[in-house]
Amino acid sequence: MDEKHLHFFNTTGPCNPERHYMLSPEERIVGGQLSRYIKDELYWVLHAPRQTGKTTFLQAWMREINAGGKHIACYITVERCQGIHEPDRAIPAICNVIKSFARSYDLPEPETIDDPLSALSYTLEDWSRKIAPKPLIVLFDEVDVLVGETLISFLRQLRGGFATRGVGKFPVSIALVGMRDLKDYITQAKDGVVPNPGSPFNIKEDSARLTNFSENDIARLFALRTEETGQQITPEALKYVFEQSGGQPWIVNSLFKRTTLRILDEDSTETVTIEHMHEAREQMVMARETHLDALTYRLEDDRIRRVIEAIITGSDDTTKLEGEPFRLCLDLGLVAIDDGTPIIANPIYREVIAREVTSSTQLAIAKPEWKWEDDDGTLDMDALMSEFQKFWRQNSEIWESRSNYTEAFPHLLLMAFLQRVTNGGGHIEREYAAGRGRMDVAILYCKKWYIIEVKLINYNKTPDSVKEEGLRQIARYRDTIDPTAQSYLVIFDRREQSKTLPWEQKINREKEGDITILWQ
Repeated sequence: MDEKHLHFFNTTGPCNPERHYMLSPEERIVGGQLSRYIKDELYWVLHAPRQTGKTTFLQAWMREINAGGKHIACYITVERCQGIHEPDRAIPAICNVIKSFARSYDLPEPETIDDPLSALSYTLEDWSRKIAPKPLIVLFDEVDVLVGETLISFLRQLRGGFATRGVGKFPVSIALVGMRDLKDYITQAKDGVVPNPGSPFNIKEDSARLTNFSENDIARLFALRTEETGQQITPEALKYVFEQSGGQPWIVNSLFKRTTLRILDEDSTETVTIEHMHEAREQMVMARETHLDALTYRLEDDRIRRVIEAIITGSDDTTKLEGEPFRLCLDLGLVAIDDGTPIIANPIYREVIAREVTSSTQLAIAKPEWKWEDDDGTLDMDALMSEFQKFWRQNSEIWESRSNYTEAFPHLLLMAFLQRVTNGGGHIEREYAAGRGRMDVAILYCKKWYIIEVKLINYNKTPDSVKEEGLRQIARYRDTIDPTAQSYLVIFDRREQSKTLPWEQKINREKEGDITILWQ
């Protein structure tokens, strides 16, 4: 095989420097001091969302430590214990993983015992003894799969050996790695009760995080391919990758991989442009790859649904954006905080979430038979929005009763309608964030932009105040997209008193300058 094909952008499993373009994940660890964990014999936690490089880091750090020759570092995944609540099943399984690792790396194999309440601590003690005179370091991966009494037993046995840790006695340093901080695992294991200072793992030194790529990291990553093959990428394409991904490592690698292996031939040295990246993004969203599919699965969790709904509607109700549900969304990488405002973590996640929560509605919407394109191929947006008002009148009450997203239902039904009409012929960009009281939609169709702003009238708002606020917001949003874009402000009256009004009084249309206002 030609040497220039040895490396590629990886999206499946840990990265291997011999096969994949990769940066050192160690550079992205925040709040951690790796050398001190070993020198001072400390136990610590590392957490980050799925597919951000945790396992890649652990395996690379293990190789680095072992290459130094002073310590023995071991990578142990407890993934096979997922969902096992019974320690008498899970703990022996973990011990077997340790023994299997020892055999694979020609290390002395530890003995174990039948008692699940002490089998893990016994195994680690025996292994430390057999590894001596070198200190033993154990890196436990996928700890977030441990649940209930299994998790508590696992942590207690590690804490039991902490006081006597040392060469030949017990691992001198242990890392626990997963998607969430350890206190969140313990809270979950205790049925939501927050752990007290006597929790089973109050011996940890730090809770470190693994961050996303910076814009410079993304440029450095593609530069590895440029160095190997000569293929260039435009600054605009690099900026687009960062904007769309928010630096999420799997998304970055997926965009680069699709562009260099599918959109362009793998032998091509053609410069990668922003047009190539546009195509890669659309392919990735439509393909529903494993990472994005796992994201949509999370939306079935009621805790996550409440947070996502609050962000879609722009809610300023802080009770929906605090506590364990919001921390869960942060730890999973679904949401981020931008200048103090909770947002969906990146535009691609926004797209996937919007498509997922409206997918069944889209399927139920019949293919439009009315004329929604002008003769030049652009959208007849006035006709489209008029049809939506008819559609809302005929379908909203029935479909709202079936929706899990009651507060966000107007936004989602409008998105489903627009997606059904423009699917395959246009591109929809969505902006929504908690506290903004709105959702922005920009449609690019036949090289022309159309702007839609969605607002709700709730119990604490008046129609006039919502209208004035919406007009100001749509003007600002339009300025960032295209000052000449045809623009619409769609206002849904969600107050209790509006539910008894006849449709003739609820459905209206007016103009304010060059902005069309639709009342629903």
